[in-house]
Amino acid sequence: MQNVQIPVSLDPKRAAQRGLSYEGILQAKHLKRLIGVSSGDCTDAEVSVECGTDIQGIVYLKGKAVTELTLTCQRCMETFQHPIAVEFAYSPVTDDSQVEELPDAYDPVELNEHGEIRLQELVEDELLLAVPMMPMHDLADCNRPETEIVVGELPPVSPEEERPNPFAVLQNLKSK
Repeated sequence: MQNVQIPVSLDPKRAAQRGLSYEGILQAKHLKRLIGVSSGDCTDAEVSVECGTDIQGIVYLKGKAVTELTLTCQRCMETFQHPIAVEFAYSPVTDDSQVEELPDAYDPVELNEHGEIRLQELVEDELLLAVPMMPMHDLADCNRPETEIVVGELPPVSPEEERPNPFAVLQNLKSK
């Protein structure tokens, strides 16, 4: 793959008429929001995008993006490299009525005032959605110290530790 920059924005209708496709990189320096959720850095995203019109005459934008983030394991608090790969399929819309008519195969994407979409932001949004909420190593790779987890019945409570039930007063009201 050549180190060709993915365009910042594009007109999906014009790109679909021409059958354009893009294959290249989205430099990490342009992925500021993605770097903001990482614990270090992010590699350049390898992106491929295809524009076209399907058999129903719907303009589409399909693609893939792959990158690797540095995340912090929520078990052991150590950093680790986490690969992220996403696939997406969009169709441009201008109003809500078009969204309802869109097949489930496509997600709607709104055009800006110039009839274009911000392609780099769209790819970054997809990558952000793929970041795990609770990043963790595989258990075998995690440096968390072993702690013993007890599952089962609770030990019996001694009478001096037993406290009166605060709702026992309600039982008297119920019986009246």
